Amino acid sequence: MTDTVSTPAPVYSVPQERRIVTAIPGPKSQELHERRLAVVPTGVSSALPIYIARANGAVLVDVDGNQFVDFGAGIGVTTVGHTETAVVEAAAGQLQDVIHTLFTITPYEEYVRVAELLAQYTPGDHAKKSVLVNSGAEAVENGVKIARKFTGRRAVAVLDHAYHGRTNLTMAMNYKAMPYATGFGPFAGDVYHVPNSYPYRDGLSGPEAAARTIAYLEKVIGASDLACLVAEPIQGEGGFIVPAEGYLAALQDWCTANGVVFIADEIQSGMARTGAFYASEHFGLVPDLVLSAKGIAGGLPLAAVTGRAEIMDSAQPGGLGGTFGGNPVAAAAAVAVFETIERNDLLAEAERIERALKPALLELQEKYDIIGDVRGIGAMIAIELVKPGTAQTTKEPNPDAVNRIIASAAQQGILFLNAGTWGNVLRFLPSLAVSDELIADAVSVIDDAIAAL
Repeated sequence: MTDTVSTPAPVYSVPQERRIVTAIPGPKSQELHERRLAVVPTGVSSALPIYIARANGAVLVDVDGNQFVDFGAGIGVTTVGHTETAVVEAAAGQLQDVIHTLFTITPYEEYVRVAELLAQYTPGDHAKKSVLVNSGAEAVENGVKIARKFTGRRAVAVLDHAYHGRTNLTMAMNYKAMPYATGFGPFAGDVYHVPNSYPYRDGLSGPEAAARTIAYLEKVIGASDLACLVAEPIQGEGGFIVPAEGYLAALQDWCTANGVVFIADEIQSGMARTGAFYASEHFGLVPDLVLSAKGIAGGLPLAAVTGRAEIMDSAQPGGLGGTFGGNPVAAAAAVAVFETIERNDLLAEAERIERALKPALLELQEKYDIIGDVRGIGAMIAIELVKPGTAQTTKEPNPDAVNRIIASAAQQGILFLNAGTWGNVLRFLPSLAVSDELIADAVSVIDDAIAAL
């Protein structure tokens, strides 16, 4: 008889439950918000003016003592859980040793270790190298400039409904102008937007959608001028759009045949969120470059470009880097994140979340005709809301319903985010610490909110 060793249940410093003890926002949050209005520009907006004092697992505690179940995870950042013990201990230990030297002046092991882990866990078994930077947008910028250097070409292609950041180049790469780009031009040139695969709205198979995209790439841009195609395997801000089967693989094959660098923007979909370390794995992709950020360091600022060694080595010495890129504390936290994913089998936890959440949302879809689509993989699930009676016809977006659901849920202690080009997508982006009980609770709150519409 073989003995089995069970994994101990996690211990949380904050009870994993919603608890509302004041009006939302509470008096202390209201006071802080008044202070904020005097010194923080209106362009730095917040979805809800509650001010957070503590966080643990899947729960946030505000300054008034209200507890919120967090289905946003800092937009996919705290994937392993808020203040996960191993991440906190790794960062705290590194703070005692080295906080900063600048890797391009006097290097350190933590940066190297993160690059080794990225080489191990990104798709493909080819030789890979990584540059560490600070944010997702910075990773996108560096991925594009590396691709341009390697190919000697100028043009950049991005997919419709994509989001890539708020820097000058990434603003030009985004599909939606408002609020990210309106009034901030002129923008970087040689960026081309091409049709994507959006099964709910275009009804195309993967090969059909790919043929449409490739025709645009060939006729409007020309393969000989195209440095890279940047694609989110599952689009994030665009509304958790999962492409039709075969679509991305066909694009990658076309890129390879034409010497175009295929860049997978895994900033929101990577780091175990979908039940794989990177969402590309679900589609059989082996990208030339992979962009990581958000969940990579458990809440500390870190991002990376990981790619084929020959592509990454095309940049001359001094051409890549930055003052804070690969900071030792953030790098130490990232090592702990990779180890936590393996130790706690968080890929399985993402699959568990999908099993608990997706069927419950499909039941709601049967109940309410404003839910036009339920989609996503792992802990990256969304529902797209449409005007009543249009789910099978015009699919008219219903952002008002999404906003009302989010507002109602927040008053009851559950935080959701919207998404989508029209703001009509309700997304579920929890940490992998969220329990089945909290998921069921959240779905019941949505059920009540839709019924109240």
